[in-house]
Amino acid sequence: MEIIYRGEPVRIATGGRSHDNDLPGVVLIHGSGMDRTTWQMQTRWLAHHGYRVAAIDLPGHGLSGGQPLETIPEMGEWLAGLVHELGLGPAHLVGFSLGTFIALEAAKHDPTCAESLVLIGTAAAMPVHPELLSTSYDDIPKASRLMTSWGVGSRAQVGGHRSPGTWLVGACSALIDKSPENALGHDMAASNAYDGAVEAAAAISAPVTFVLGTEDKMTPVKGAGDLIDAVQNKTVITLERTGHMMPIENPVAARDAIAQAIGWSGQRT
Repeated sequence: MEIIYRGEPVRIATGGRSHDNDLPGVVLIHGSGMDRTTWQMQTRWLAHHGYRVAAIDLPGHGLSGGQPLETIPEMGEWLAGLVHELGLGPAHLVGFSLGTFIALEAAKHDPTCAESLVLIGTAAAMPVHPELLSTSYDDIPKASRLMTSWGVGSRAQVGGHRSPGTWLVGACSALIDKSPENALGHDMAASNAYDGAVEAAAAISAPVTFVLGTEDKMTPVKGAGDLIDAVQNKTVITLERTGHMMPIENPVAARDAIAQAIGWSGQRT
């Protein structure tokens, strides 16, 4: 569906179901240069298992209008407002990679928007290599291949995806390849500049679940240590033989981790 928020269209995937105000909300936030389709293997399942789902396209990403926001705090403030605009607050905020920082900043900015946080592929900081930062602006195909080569674990490199016929490496690259102009570059620059994750985590009282991949080279497990230590109420779930692109490369395990984190108890709607 599409709504107008702050004067611009925002595209949202709801898993094929209308929102039922009696159900808990789940908001899914994609990573750098990506869009709501990052979550296509989780969105529909959540929507058909007792949740109101909103997998969003950030401004200037996917089919959302406007320009990409330039800083993580701006993105967090935008997200917190959107949660309430959709009538989902407090919602379970599920972020992937850059989306984890956005979820942290949203919960810090407005605690009433967050029932809990699920941070998939995160770290205390996400610095970007200068070559990748440069190519993110002027050579997106090269940037997408750099990201994919580092972002996918060993098992996913050789096939066996749960969606028949899916070539995982190509699918990840294709998702980033279609990033609108400046979206990937702005995201990478924002990630590179952001140093507030630990401070934001320490300010949050909502439960936080970390979902980490043992083969994640982009946000290694050890890189989340300071962030985990800063959180008051935390759970850590580790996905074995999984790289950074967890929602795409290991979708069932990522889905199960989300379900565990948000307290799914087996209900169906």
